[in-house]
Amino acid sequence: MTGKRIETMMGLNEKAGRAKEFLEKRGVGPCDIGFLTGTGLSGSTASIEVETGFDYAEIPDFPVSTVQGHNGKLLFGGLGGCRILAMQGRFHLYEGYSPLEVTFPVRVMQAFGVKYLIISNASGGINLDFNAGDIMIIRDHINLTGHNPLTGPNNDEWGVRFPDMTEVYDEALSERAAKIAAKRGIPVRKGIYAGLCGPSLETPAETRYLRMIGGDAVGFSTVMEAIAGVHAGMNILGLATLTNINNPDAPEKATVEEIIRVAEKAAGQVNTLVSGVAEDIGKTDA
Repeated sequence: MTGKRIETMMGLNEKAGRAKEFLEKRGVGPCDIGFLTGTGLSGSTASIEVETGFDYAEIPDFPVSTVQGHNGKLLFGGLGGCRILAMQGRFHLYEGYSPLEVTFPVRVMQAFGVKYLIISNASGGINLDFNAGDIMIIRDHINLTGHNPLTGPNNDEWGVRFPDMTEVYDEALSERAAKIAAKRGIPVRKGIYAGLCGPSLETPAETRYLRMIGGDAVGFSTVMEAIAGVHAGMNILGLATLTNINNPDAPEKATVEEIIRVAEKAAGQVNTLVSGVAEDIGKTDA
């Protein structure tokens, strides 16, 4: 932790502006797409034509990644005819960061005009029909973190006080991803993501409960950024890489090393999907 605190949403405008000014002076310009990578998924940025990059610690008010499997670099460049800001690694509530700090990069992306937000993560599968290594297109989420990045006074410059959450993950964007996956021969699933605070992994009883309430995958990220993205008016695509399958009746111990290994193996397919989506956006929207 660096001591760079964001106390309320009302302070986001000034802080995001300071980060934007720093990045603009170093070659970053308006962007179409923002891309957040999860644990072990830094390789999913491989196709970006990088023009410039920054360690998070260089950027004013930016938190820093403290977790294994997160490179901690912000990349700017081109992908599929679009301009993209990509984060190699993210921040989590369990690291001690507040919801506003976790979502601060989304606000910086908003300041650069990002319209499309692609969020990837490494998750545990709780749908027993899924397999380790599968990529799940997130249809919806369940926020079980006990937190919300919109708590406190609202900054009307960033979004409305009560954003509608009936379609967090853009259906049209999800269908684009599914069609690209079919075209490229990448098997994908669709399902519900349950977001927990972490860092302790789920007990068998907790996994059984998550399945009962409709969860297909579980993880410790994504939900905060998705809420901030909705508040910012972004179209969101969620891609969960299932690094293991949690069967409460036959539980197996999971290790960070194995989670990273499976995520790294799937990063190439995530890269292919994101590149295809960017190309499609570049042809029709950007």
